[in-house]
Amino acid sequence: TILRVRTSHRVPHNLVASMAISDVMVAALVMPLSLVHELSGRRWRLGRSLCQVWISFDVLCCTASIWNVTAIALDRYWSITRHLEYTLRTRRRISNIMIALTWALSAFISLAPLLFGWGETYSADSEECQVSQEPSYTIFSTFGAFYLPLCVVLFAWRGHRSSRGEACGADGGTYGATCVCVWQVKEAAQQPQMVFTVRHATVTFQTDGDTWREQKEKKAALMVGILIGVFVLCWIPFFITELINPLCSCDIPPIWKSIFLWLGYSNSFFNPLIYTAFNKNYNNAFRNLFFRQ
Repeated sequence: TILRVRTSHRVPHNLVASMAISDVMVAALVMPLSLVHELSGRRWRLGRSLCQVWISFDVLCCTASIWNVTAIALDRYWSITRHLEYTLRTRRRISNIMIALTWALSAFISLAPLLFGWGETYSADSEECQVSQEPSYTIFSTFGAFYLPLCVVLFAWRGHRSSRGEACGADGGTYGATCVCVWQVKEAAQQPQMVFTVRHATVTFQTDGDTWREQKEKKAALMVGILIGVFVLCWIPFFITELINPLCSCDIPPIWKSIFLWLGYSNSFFNPLIYTAFNKNYNNAFRNLFFRQ
């Protein structure tokens, strides 16, 4: 849809496209073999090579999906808190950098055991295929794939919430739509031909409630908040057990491992639903794509 709709060829749609690609890869490259693994009683009978490929794609796609959510949260944070300096050109450049870093970091985390011999993923004797349980790799991978992006999205969300409540300074400020409006009134007061127009806009803003831009920002903030909340709820059980299990040699029942893993996979199902529920442009584009005569 993003490729076919010309108005979608700009930021933040490239971030959404990157997230969609990672989520589709989870469904196409990871979940089918995960289902085979579950139906086989969590035993792997498909050989070492396919095990290594499956584990690598598992870590790559899930990590990329998590960091893409983080990139979207950061983009929303900067677009609100640095509205005037975060121009379209700057936004496009930074979003492309974030996408490149997302996939590069995800690839490094997923390939580290193969490249550096950082633990073993396959055991022929016990027919096990799992992410390397080497304690040092466990700490590195869980923090790189989840705990670090979790801190980033929580910081961005908290900063975004607090920035909406900031008052304008004496110089008019540049931190929000209200401040920009006040600054424009002060500047335009010296030009009589613009006073009526600007004052009329100010009165409309004060009496009619939120401006169109503020309403749009609130809706986008709600969408990002739900996106972050679902991401945390889906992945935190898995990564807590993933971090604790190799470090304390705890015996977690296999059924709970499966539940937590598939709960994490479900995040890739919820992401596109959340976006389409809060974006009329996507809804209209989908209708045109699927129901065009």
